[in-house]
Amino acid sequence: MGISYGMVAREQVVLAEFSATQTNASTVARKILDRMKEANNDSNSSFSHDCYIFHVKRTDGLTVLCLADDSSERRIPFAFLEDIHKKFVKTYGRAIHSASAFAMNDEFSRILSQQMDHFSKDPTADRLNRLKEEMSQVRSVMVDNIEKLLERGDRLALLVEKTSTMQGNAIRFKSQARRYKNAIWWRDFKFTATLILMLLLIIVYVLLTFFCNGLFLSSCFYAL
Repeated sequence: MGISYGMVAREQVVLAEFSATQTNASTVARKILDRMKEANNDSNSSFSHDCYIFHVKRTDGLTVLCLADDSSERRIPFAFLEDIHKKFVKTYGRAIHSASAFAMNDEFSRILSQQMDHFSKDPTADRLNRLKEEMSQVRSVMVDNIEKLLERGDRLALLVEKTSTMQGNAIRFKSQARRYKNAIWWRDFKFTATLILMLLLIIVYVLLTFFCNGLFLSSCFYAL
């Protein structure tokens, strides 16, 4: 377990504490309080004890202390101490300055237990890990968006290619239609010209038959 003991004290007066295991942590914690009673300034400290580390935060006349195994990084225990300090001040306010020993223990020991369990087991309790997780999620979203953009680019390229093909086909169709129209026009022109020529020949023939006395144009041939 990462954090196994927690305490909140005003100078040497213990207001609340909780231990998750049967150890001498409470006794050692009181020795640390005695050792630090001369220090009035706010500070963060750590003390080694066997294979455990006591982490201490002194702020606004309060001392918040916890015991963590030596494999825990400092930022997690001190994040726990910061969280406990804020919750304790918010819950009890000015009563902290005049409260007797263990006055808040019945109620706040449960909060100590809950937060010890949270900071020991929940990966999101570690701000750095939470930031890494958030960055990983942002990275996943960005990669997904890039893939969608690339896919959209492929679709756009395909659409442009299809549009170019359709334009080419339209130009070829227009050219073929123009050639077909010209061919039809020339065919109609030739037919019309041939028909007019035939009509002119018939008219000339009719006139000749009238002037040459007969269908065989005999008078005109004799005159020649």
